[in-house]
Amino acid sequence: MTEGPDWLSADEARTWRALHAALVLLPAALDAQLQRDSQVSYLEYYVLAGLTEVPSGRRRLSELAILTNAELSRISHLVTRLERRGLVERHPDPDDARVTNAVLTEQGRAKIEQAAPGHVATVRRLVFDGLGEAGRDELKNTATRIVAALDETDLPLAPTIRKALRESR
Repeated sequence: MTEGPDWLSADEARTWRALHAALVLLPAALDAQLQRDSQVSYLEYYVLAGLTEVPSGRRRLSELAILTNAELSRISHLVTRLERRGLVERHPDPDDARVTNAVLTEQGRAKIEQAAPGHVATVRRLVFDGLGEAGRDELKNTATRIVAALDETDLPLAPTIRKALRESR
């Protein structure tokens, strides 16, 4: 007799549905706020933020694709749009001319600095305000455990996220 799948318990299924809803709804809510208040999308914001995280303000498009979990072609199109708006510039990588870097402009830095306060306030309101210190610690620990489990997979995103988590401690 063939054994059936090991289904989630009722409580596990409720927890999974709640997490899934948060994973779907939170980016949409953050995107709506950023579009409304700063005229940048959620993805554009995180590309700009990714550039501000390095002192040079320069990253390979492939790094930005991994950092944002977007296809390289999507990031390339997005960088083209940001470039038209004067927020980034494209430059060949000095170490490998086959690679293109996105470089944050002063206008791009000003845009992220203008957008960040509203974005942070929205993250705080939607995620942290209802948690309290113990809830924040539990959320951080839970998310860290989930990322550690994902790190055991072959996803290319895992090393970039792991590095970001180490640097944020």
